[in-house]
Amino acid sequence: LENGVKRAHIIPPRNGALLQELFTRDGAGTLISQDLYDGIRRADVNDLSGIYDLIRPLIKMGTLIDRPLNVLEKDIKSYFVYTRDNLIVACAQLHRFEGGFAEIGCLVVHKDYRRDGRGDAMLGYLERLCERSGASNVFVLSTQTMQFFVERGFREIPSEKLPPSRQATYNSSRRSKIFLKRIQNDRDLDARELMWDR
Repeated sequence: LENGVKRAHIIPPRNGALLQELFTRDGAGTLISQDLYDGIRRADVNDLSGIYDLIRPLIKMGTLIDRPLNVLEKDIKSYFVYTRDNLIVACAQLHRFEGGFAEIGCLVVHKDYRRDGRGDAMLGYLERLCERSGASNVFVLSTQTMQFFVERGFREIPSEKLPPSRQATYNSSRRSKIFLKRIQNDRDLDARELMWDR
C-alpha cells in the first residue's frame, strides 16, 4: 500500500476463495484498503438513486412516508449513508430542532446487511453528531420498529413533549409512536456501544 496500491487482499486457501474475493462485494478473505470501503458519510446528490432504491420498498408498504426524488434532493444534506464498496447499505436522516432536540428518521438498512450491526452503527454515529452539536434530546417516530429503539435506550413520550415546530407538523393519523433518548454526554453512548450484539 505504501507504493500506491489502493487495495490488497489476503485470501484463505480454499476452493473458490479467489473468485469469491474478486467478484463479490463481501469476498472471502481480508481486504486492506486505502480508500473508504465500508463507512458512514454525509449523503450528496450522487446518492439520490441509491437512497431512493433503499427506501422505496418501505414507502410502498406504508412503513415510511413518501419521499419523492425532488424532496430527497432538496433535503439531501440532512441524510447520511453507510456505504460498502460504493453500495449504499443503510441510510438515515437527521433534523435538528429548537431546544436541544434532534430527530433521526428514515433509518433503513438493506435487507442483505441487517444482521451485521449497521443499524446500530448508523444510530450511534447520528447520536454522536447530535451530542456534539448540543442536541441532547434525540427522538424518533416509528410505526413498526419500536422494539429496536426501546432496546437502545429510547423511551416512549407523548407528542406534546416534541419541540413546538415538530408538533406543528406531526401527523397523528399515521399513529407513529414517539421515542426519546436523552444523551447527557458521550460516555452514555460509549457504554451502550460496548453492549452491541454483533
